[in-house]
Amino acid sequence: MDVTTRDAAVDEWMRALSESTGSPGGGAGAGVMLAIAASLTSMVAGYSEPAPGDEGTLEAILDRSHALREDALDLADEDSTASKAFGAAFRLTKGEERDEAIRHASIAAAETSAALGSRAVEAIGDLAWLGEHGNRSLVADVVVACGALRAAIAGARTNVSFDLGTLTSTGKTLAQVQDDNPALWASVKRFDDGLARIDRMAAALDPRAAPTDAA
Repeated sequence: MDVTTRDAAVDEWMRALSESTGSPGGGAGAGVMLAIAASLTSMVAGYSEPAPGDEGTLEAILDRSHALREDALDLADEDSTASKAFGAAFRLTKGEERDEAIRHASIAAAETSAALGSRAVEAIGDLAWLGEHGNRSLVADVVVACGALRAAIAGARTNVSFDLGTLTSTGKTLAQVQDDNPALWASVKRFDDGLARIDRMAAALDPRAAPTDAA
C-alpha cells in the first residue's frame, strides 16, 4: 500500500523513504523539509509579540505559513506520484513510445519540483522578517527553519535540472531542451538566487544564534 506524506506517521514515512522504490524519494523529502520550515515559521510567529503597526504583518505570516505547511505535504505526495511515472517510463522498451513517455514524465516531474521550489522561495521573506522582528529568544529556530528551507530549494533546483537533463536521452540537445522549456530552465537560476539569499540571511543571524562561534 502506498504511504502518503500527509497521512503517514513519521516513522512509517521514513521507513518508506528508506526503501529502494523511489516513491517517496528525494523530491518528496524536499517537500517535507518545506513543511518543516513552514511549521517552524508558524511557531516563531506565534511566539512573537508584534510592535505597534506590525499586527497585520505577523498575522499574514501566520496565515501564509499555515497554508504553506498544508501545500508542502501535497507537493511531497505529488512528487511521489511523478517519481512513479518517471521510473515506469524508463522501464519501457526502447522506441518512440518510451521516448514520449520519458518526455511526459520528465516535464511533469520538473513542473512538480519547480512548484515546490517556487513556494519555498516565496517563504524566504517571512523568515527574514522574523529574524529581524520576531521573538529574539527563538532566533535559533529561525536558523533551523532557514536550513530546512534551503534544503527544500536545493532539492527542487537539482531535481528540475536533472529532469530537464533527462530529456537528452530522447535525442534532444540541452540547447533544444532550454528552448522548449524556458520557464522551467529559468527556475534553476531563480532557485540559485534563493539559495544565496538564504545563505546571506543565515550568516547575518549566526552571531545571535550561535554566539560560541566567536569564542
